[in-house]
Parts: sequence; C-alpha cells; structure tokens
Amino acid sequence: MIPEVLLSAMYLEDEKYVDTLNIHTDCVVINQCDRQCSRQVTHTTAKGPVRITYVETKERGLSKSRNEAIRNATESICILCDNDVEYADNYDTIVKDAFLRHEDADVIVFFIKRPERDHPVFNKEKRMGYLSVLKIFSPEIAFRRESVKDITFNEMFGAGARFFMGEENLFLYDCLRQHKKVVYVPEMIAEVRMEESTWFKGFDKEFFVSRGANYEAMTRHFSGLLILQYAIRKRKLYSGNISVAGAISQMLRGRKEYRLLTKGRNEK
Repeated sequence: MIPEVLLSAMYLEDEKYVDTLNIHTDCVVINQCDRQCSRQVTHTTAKGPVRITYVETKERGLSKSRNEAIRNATESICILCDNDVEYADNYDTIVKDAFLRHEDADVIVFFIKRPERDHPVFNKEKRMGYLSVLKIFSPEIAFRRESVKDITFNEMFGAGARFFMGEENLFLYDCLRQHKKVVYVPEMIAEVRMEESTWFKGFDKEFFVSRGANYEAMTRHFSGLLILQYAIRKRKLYSGNISVAGAISQMLRGRKEYRLLTKGRNEK
C-alpha cells in the first residue's frame, strides 16, 4: 500500500525534477509541454529506486493533467501533487498508516503547510462533508484509486481552463455525491515552497467569476447562498480591490456563464 504520487507540471526538462520535491515513491508525472510522448523509467532517489511513468503532452489544463495522471496510475493509493510542494521524509508512512487505520475511507485529506495556512483545518481526525471540503486544496488529497475510477476532474475548472480554480472542491463534491467516505487526517505530509503562484493574481474580477462558476457547478440549488456567504466571510481579504456588491455581481456573472456553457445538461 505504498502511495503513488501523481504530479502535474509544465515544461519540465525530465523526470529528475521529482528529486526537488523529495518524492521517493513510485509516481506518475504529467508534463504539459510542446512534446508528445511517454515512457517508464526507473529512477534512483536518495531512498532507493522508484518507478516513474513520465508522460509529455501538448494538452493544456490542470484538470486534464489530473485526469491523465489517474488514468496512468497503477497503485491502489494515490496522492495528488503540484510542482511547488516538498514532501516530508515520512510522507509515505503517514499516508499508508492513515489508510490502514481508516479501512473504509475512500479519500483521505492530509495537511500541507502553506503561507496562507500554517496549521491543519481541523485538529483531529474526522469525516468530511460538503462544507468542510471547501477548505481543501488539491495536493492534500489522497484516494483509493479503485474508489474514484468513475470520478473525474471537471476540465472546465483549474489552471489553464476557462474557470481557473475550484477543481479540487468539485472533485470532492462528486465523491460525496457518490457516497464516498472522505476523512480528514491532520498530519503534515508536505510544505508548499515559497514561489509565486501560477494562477492566483489577486482578488480581481476574473477571480470572482471563476468562484461563482465553481459554486454553481457544485450545487445549482444552493450556489446563491454559497456566493453570498463567501462575499461576506471573505470581505476583509478583498475589500481593497472590489466592493461586496461588486464581488457578488462578478460571482453571479460566473454562475450565469457556467449555466450557459452547460445548458441542456442534467445537473444537480
């Protein structure tokens, strides 16, 4: 039950990049670049040899990359990974032990330290629901591959897509809709390196458009409430950029755009 790391990245030179992230288990690397090829290699890390499935693709979009990584995965347990996280030396043991403790868990969310969050979301292990998963970001997610074989990332969301964020929340929502058990384990498996974000450019209009579309994709019936609570709860963070009314207006615009783009689909 050694976890397989699913790394989404862009313009890497080769598979040796995994060393900078302290990855020392088998992994799948999806490298979005200007080439199209794939290979399997044995790579020697500081802790020994690992198998790397290295896929180079001209496709663009973080969710497309995540889906491609899952399709290429072979181990029973997988962890999502970005190119700016650095794993703890014992991440593999932490993940393995958590899945052994929670034999009925389909998805386990761990803690990754980052500038905006230096402590776990919850201080004890607990089952997660529709509200709590809103606080999670992609690399904190690990799952049983067989449990999510029928669940994919929405390719309209994520870096490089029309709406540039929220793909992890939609993924977790789909897991919950399919009655998968999602558990939070407040153990740190990695830390985000201090690098400039490739997608967050501040609380501009496009940010709120994407947020509104994200809420609509999560739940058509309650997207309005989610938009309103976000506008009120986060107003101190964005007040220097846009008014509360302006934030709500742009989120409603995103909701409308998503509805138009998905018109005719049977959504929940």
